[in-house]
Amino acid sequence: MMSESLSSLRSQQHPLIRNLADTIESVWKTELKLLPYELPEDLGYIEGRLEGDKLTIQNYCYQTQPFRKLHLELAKVGNNLDILHCVVFPRPEYNLPIFGCDLVGGRGQISAAIADLSPVAQDSTLPPAYQTQLSALPSLTFSQPRELPPWGDIFSEFCLFIRPENEEEEEQFLGRVRDFLTVHCQQGKSAEAVSPEQQKLNLAGQQRYCSQQQKNDKTRRVLEKAFGEAWAERYMNTVLFDIPLEISL
Repeated sequence: MMSESLSSLRSQQHPLIRNLADTIESVWKTELKLLPYELPEDLGYIEGRLEGDKLTIQNYCYQTQPFRKLHLELAKVGNNLDILHCVVFPRPEYNLPIFGCDLVGGRGQISAAIADLSPVAQDSTLPPAYQTQLSALPSLTFSQPRELPPWGDIFSEFCLFIRPENEEEEEQFLGRVRDFLTVHCQQGKSAEAVSPEQQKLNLAGQQRYCSQQQKNDKTRRVLEKAFGEAWAERYMNTVLFDIPLEISL
């Protein structure tokens, strides 16, 4: 079971990371019928050293009919860094955006919390059904909004990127992630397959998303320091932001 599998590393992490991992798996199990997604055997659970501290990474991946990959990663570096990373990639056969969420914290404080449903359309807009549902969500106010990175043009107008100041803001962020993910799963279940031409456009949008995400130098630098450049490149392209180069039509 997911809860049992993730519990050992999760129990050592920041409470918001633990709660968000619980929330993500709860929505997945409630809304979807999950099937295994096979990662390379050596990349599911990873241990290493980073500047003298133990680095632990635990990955869990699933797939469903509308989503080719649902990925949850938890990582911990000594007592200095806790990470949650989650991406839900749709199959190109459906006009669906990409759900993404990241938490970064250490020493009891979350420094970065981001969540979005990122469009893959060429005009960078979300499907109308998403626009309607997300626009209807209550507005939220956070005391420390953060600026998106230069490569962040892949994100939607609904992207939430903050440094939560207190438990109330953490709960607000958690609730909004639950909203995003629930909308995504429900839209996925009702999605209809599109034309071969549109599938190719959807795939191109996913490829661009992955390309932009890989410009996140912080992630790459941590992996390179711990495991070397070749390993980091393989991990980025195999686990974090893999995308099929073509689709079978």
